[in-house]
Amino acid sequence: MDELIAGLAAKPWALVVLAGLVFADAFLVVVPGEVAVTALGTVAVAHGLPPLWAVILTGAAAAFAGDVCCYLVGRLLHPHRWRILQRPTLQRALDGAARRLRTHAATAVFTARFIPFGRLAVNLSAGAAVVPAVRYLPIAAVAALAWAAFQALVGAAIAAIVPGGTVVAVLVSIAIALAVGWTVDVVLAKVRPAS
Repeated sequence: MDELIAGLAAKPWALVVLAGLVFADAFLVVVPGEVAVTALGTVAVAHGLPPLWAVILTGAAAAFAGDVCCYLVGRLLHPHRWRILQRPTLQRALDGAARRLRTHAATAVFTARFIPFGRLAVNLSAGAAVVPAVRYLPIAAVAALAWAAFQALVGAAIAAIVPGGTVVAVLVSIAIALAVGWTVDVVLAKVRPAS
């Protein structure tokens, strides 16, 4: 099984699939972009292919491309008017993101980069609030790179620490990526009522 995973990861299309998943994750929060970067980071360290730097740069480029597209959608289509986003919780998320972008853009973007719906809300809100692209997009690019490096390095660390081969390391890295996401959701759910 380790050889099969290594063979698949060594294919040139492995990074294309990674980019597709991460890009889709910008719009569809159910797509496992984080898990894909973490798992491929694990394989990169365990087998050397694809190179870890390529996993990080591909993940970052795809995340940034998705963020730019969401920003443009917000700028051109004004998401506050969309019927699907009229639910009070979604409107509060968009309004809160717009407020934070006016005062603390870097903090909002970096924090939201690690929160699936938060990332979507901040990018759409930045576009809808007409945050200047020359101010917003460099922050989004650095945040995407930091996110991809973190996800891939978590996978790399797991590959270096966990015995049992690539399959075990990938499964552990996926479990940890899911646990971190779940923990963030729980913490945010506890913090929201107080704020």
